[in-house]
Amino acid sequence: MPFEEAVAQVPADKLLGGALHSLAAHAMGRTMDMDTLHEARQTRNWIAHEGASIGAVCSADRDLILQHAVKLRTAVTDLALGDNIISQWCHGLEEPHDPPPTDWINSYPDAVDTGGFGHLRGLLPVQASILASSE
Repeated sequence: MPFEEAVAQVPADKLLGGALHSLAAHAMGRTMDMDTLHEARQTRNWIAHEGASIGAVCSADRDLILQHAVKLRTAVTDLALGDNIISQWCHGLEEPHDPPPTDWINSYPDAVDTGGFGHLRGLLPVQASILASSE
């Protein structure tokens, strides 16, 4: 079955994790980095549920805010990497005869980081994984 049909057959009410597992079974899905997509799904949930929470405002100081910003930056980076994969899938489905925009693909994670954290880049070191630092 073509990948487009596999995508169309995923139920609309299926959660993202289940949808990714269904698509991973398809030949095109098996060529993608499913670990990166899984990480992006988890960090998307972290951003949605904890990303803006630094605790009690009265106890928030510069160091606490910067520590949280490091976690948020790492989560945004992980999400951008997953978004990049999905964007490549979409490009392949919409423009099957055109080569992927390699320059854009390669620069996308840094463009997201610059757009979201450019003003803080000098203060925020990059961590390996948001999940490793929050477990």
